[in-house]
Amino acid sequence: MLEALQELTRLAVQAETGERSRLMLDVAGHRAQRRADLVESARVVIDEVKETGERRSLEPMSAFERKVVHDAVLAAGLTSESEGAEPRRYVVVLPA
Repeated sequence: MLEALQELTRLAVQAETGERSRLMLDVAGHRAQRRADLVESARVVIDEVKETGERRSLEPMSAFERKVVHDAVLAAGLTSESEGAEPRRYVVVLPA
């Protein structure tokens, strides 16, 4: 729902200004909390991958959510990639 509202807002801004914009809506801290939850989930998976040496797939998520996870994985010194097709695209965390 937030994604749809964000897209409608982006289109309205573009129609008014004639320029594309990259805006991000956060209603009542939802997106900030989602980011924190994703980072925490990524840390758990990162620890598992480091411990087992096996790749691990996460659940499908939006492009914004995948970016948060990719950034957390990179900061932990591992690599990740997105697999699958929208809307079921997901992140795979790879061992070092």
